[in-house]
Amino acid sequence: MDFPYTAVRPQKQFAAVFNVNRCIACQTCTMACKSTWTFNKGQEAMWWNNVETKPYGGYPQSWDAKTLEKLGPQTWQSSIYTGKTIFEAASIDEVAVGYLPEDKEWRAPNINEDTSTTWTQGVELTLAQPWHRTFFFYLQRICNHCTYPACLASCPRKAIYKRPEDGIVLIDQSSCRGYRKCVENCPYKKPMYNPATRISEKCIACYPRIEEGYVTRCIAACVGKIRLQGWIKLPEEAVPDSPMDYLVHIAKVALPLYPQFGTEPNVYYIPPRWVPRGHLAQMFGPGVEQAISKYTNPDQELLGLLQLFGTTQRIFSRFKVTSTDAIGYDDGGHEIVRVPIDEQVIIRDPAYLNIT
Repeated sequence: MDFPYTAVRPQKQFAAVFNVNRCIACQTCTMACKSTWTFNKGQEAMWWNNVETKPYGGYPQSWDAKTLEKLGPQTWQSSIYTGKTIFEAASIDEVAVGYLPEDKEWRAPNINEDTSTTWTQGVELTLAQPWHRTFFFYLQRICNHCTYPACLASCPRKAIYKRPEDGIVLIDQSSCRGYRKCVENCPYKKPMYNPATRISEKCIACYPRIEEGYVTRCIAACVGKIRLQGWIKLPEEAVPDSPMDYLVHIAKVALPLYPQFGTEPNVYYIPPRWVPRGHLAQMFGPGVEQAISKYTNPDQELLGLLQLFGTTQRIFSRFKVTSTDAIGYDDGGHEIVRVPIDEQVIIRDPAYLNIT
């Protein structure tokens, strides 16, 4: 793949897994992020975290369809992508293929919310075809803090950098001059232009919280417990008791969003099981069927780890699953959370029932 800079892996790489199956689109994560980071002048239409309804929703509108169209044909051989990435598909005077959204495309982050595909008459759900013809689902999006960030590659001021200690991608606002090349070339459209300050801004992965060992605001506030944050290694260096390594590299139940873009995003998704596989394969790659099969028939290890989603505001980097409990540990090996695999059922004494 053509990338203008030599790839240097950080000491640790920020990563997160979002379980799409659990999301109820309450937007608590969106408002937690908004009230923390983007409440100033010029940030009125800026949502670093957003939850959009697929297949028709998007912030900015149609961001993925437009990028896929510019990318051209996407081909796979088994699990290997053989088509062109956004860097390879670019013309000689471009770093990556992209486009600059119009201002009006940013104004409706919830456009087409809860809008499904058209209903067609026929059998809707069978064991042989375990998905719905009429469907929609919620897609949760933050900056992916990519290994090969197109925003970083395209900035003429070199104002964007990837932190060596945790892989978080940031914009140096003292160096940015608002050329908006990052907005144009990020395929996920997560850098955003502030018209008041005339510089670009983006999700910072709540790095002040991460430096203290806490998860991001969007993850901490999630009502549905769909999010888990941690650190991820290369596939060949995967550690079985690392939550991110296990979900992505070992169980392979979590997949990157549009891997064909070639940026190696570090936010992963457990795909929704009721959506037609062809649609999901375009979004998450050819591992969709295996990921859904694993998720719907989890072993004890995966079941325990899924129980740990959203149970603590601390980042746990190791986990262990026993016959009764799932346990999370910090970098020092100290236990920080423990939850039962099966919740105890307690039946209230009839004398104390709330009966009127």
